[in-house]
Amino acid sequence: MLITIIGRGHSGTRAMSHTLSASGVYMGAQLNGSGDLIPPGDMYEACRVMGKYLVHKGGLEWDFSKVLNDPIDPEFEGLIRNYLSSVLNSDAERKGWKIPETTLVYPWIVRMFPDAYYIHWVRDPRDSIIGAHLTDNLADFGVPYDFTDDLRLRRAISWKYQREIVKATPVPKRVIHVRFEDFVLKQQETLRRLEQFLGFPLETIPVSRDPIGRWKTDEGRHIFDFLLQDMDELGYEVPAEVR
Repeated sequence: MLITIIGRGHSGTRAMSHTLSASGVYMGAQLNGSGDLIPPGDMYEACRVMGKYLVHKGGLEWDFSKVLNDPIDPEFEGLIRNYLSSVLNSDAERKGWKIPETTLVYPWIVRMFPDAYYIHWVRDPRDSIIGAHLTDNLADFGVPYDFTDDLRLRRAISWKYQREIVKATPVPKRVIHVRFEDFVLKQQETLRRLEQFLGFPLETIPVSRDPIGRWKTDEGRHIFDFLLQDMDELGYEVPAEVR
């Protein structure tokens, strides 16, 4: 079985990667401290290849029709298979990978691996955009958008874009949605859900509550109007005064 984690950088996906590794899932030949499969160069270049098929309609709207309907670029497929070579060539019964940039190419990943198990991982965007990540500037990965010098706004746009590309992609056969906050605050309950989905037992790893709600003491801007609907859909409460 093949497993991957779909989630924006700085959303706590390392917790899921570490859980899978501790539970006997082979996550690749070389991992960094965040549980990412490295080296990442081929994945980054694959993002730029797919980016050529994206159309920015202006503002916070993108046309994903080409990546949903056109043939997958052979260069992209070659880069992904090379990046995942240690995983795909492994004879492990359970194997997978994690790197946040997988989310940027989600439509073509689903088409390449329709039978994989997809763990969709989300975190309150107010916490997610406080910290820096490589995908803060989408243009670095070939995604067209209205660039801004406002760092927090750039991160919020990145969060929104990655939410939109996931929503635009046809739902794969095997998918589960997990909130980082639920994994931390209700770990055993969340692990039971994941075990039922994956079909094998998962180990408990140490987790800290400290990353949850950091936005409450953050002095920078961490909320944007265009995130409110998504926050509602994901179950993140927004104070009335913000609305």
